[in-house]
Amino acid sequence: MRAWPAPDVPVLPVRGPEVRVHDSATGGLVELVPADGTARMYVCGITPYDATHLGHASTYLAFDLLNRAWRSAGHRVRYVQNVTDVDDPLLERAVATGEDWVALAERETELFRTDMTALRVLPPDEYVGAVESIPLVVAMIERLRDTGAVYPVPNETGGEDLYFSVTADPTFGAVSGWERDQMLRIFAERGGDPDRPGKKDPLDCLLWQGERPDDPAWDSSLGRGRPGWHIECSAIAREHLGADFEVQGGGSDLVFPHHEMSAAEAQVADPEHRFARAYVHAGMVALDGEKMSKSKGNLELVSRLRQENAEPDAIRLALLGHHYRSDWEWTAADLERAEALLPRLRTAVKAPAGAPSGPVVAEVLAALAADLDAPRALRAIHAWAEATLDGVGAEAGAGTQIALVADAALGLRL
Repeated sequence: MRAWPAPDVPVLPVRGPEVRVHDSATGGLVELVPADGTARMYVCGITPYDATHLGHASTYLAFDLLNRAWRSAGHRVRYVQNVTDVDDPLLERAVATGEDWVALAERETELFRTDMTALRVLPPDEYVGAVESIPLVVAMIERLRDTGAVYPVPNETGGEDLYFSVTADPTFGAVSGWERDQMLRIFAERGGDPDRPGKKDPLDCLLWQGERPDDPAWDSSLGRGRPGWHIECSAIAREHLGADFEVQGGGSDLVFPHHEMSAAEAQVADPEHRFARAYVHAGMVALDGEKMSKSKGNLELVSRLRQENAEPDAIRLALLGHHYRSDWEWTAADLERAEALLPRLRTAVKAPAGAPSGPVVAEVLAALAADLDAPRALRAIHAWAEATLDGVGAEAGAGTQIALVADAALGLRL
């Protein structure tokens, strides 16, 4: 599957600090210095049954900042993202609308690409669909079956579904740190089936769903069927990044069950290696008092804002005003503030001389290296712009340096 075109990223004349990010598994900051010079990151992608909302955009922007911070620190980055282009929510939406599920997935994936292009998000090196990854999924399930971690559960059609025994991973629970009662409650809310008869443990998760009438299915050594959600990411990440990669990322609603299950499956298939070194999660964005959600329909869409002539750089600036790990609520005022600030910053960087740029460049890079603190970086640039517009300082070409670091580190065109 193709990704989207990459924006140009300028090369800075100075190097940024090594990057530290908050690891959900340990609850603290970890410094991620790749051993071989290449930082590896897997970020869970969309299920393409609706348009990109600002919650999505905020999450992918967070990992775009990490990508850029690693590059500023002098590292190469290998970035992989999936597309869950076959799953229950997509199939249910296709039935409800009468649209072919493949056409629906292709259309919404293309809309996502255009939104990411407009927001100047760096594309993944590998953009991988679940359907094209079925051979990888089957191979990993076969490895899990060899370990004794897979068992069948009869389904309503007379066939079988295959489940993963979470107790096969002695570290299960280490990603979220949750107690079992919390896991059981959230599992039911996020696509799990704790009450299904025939399961050995209520938390065991689906690996392979046997064929159902009117559902897509593929031939495999496991029988005709389609993959479960968690195993998709386990298989794609291991294939394209190997073991012990630096970051598994996504929204905070993926901590459990998705990231917990993906890690457990990969680690049982290969018990000598961890799945990821750190688990990094972006906060949730609300609208009208509730988390933005496709299922609830309370969405502000990137594409809608663009159609209403919002400049993509202003949308990006509005999102950067919130720390990536915070939960926050979108309002029209976010965009209004960004639309007022952006031209002021652009006026400042075009000044023939300005306030000293060196300390600002250093502060921006330090802020991004310190758990991707974009609001702190923006405050430094804003303060510089106000000083420059007030006539403070006489450094020729200072604006060029500020525009350069804003582009390289924050993805903003000033």
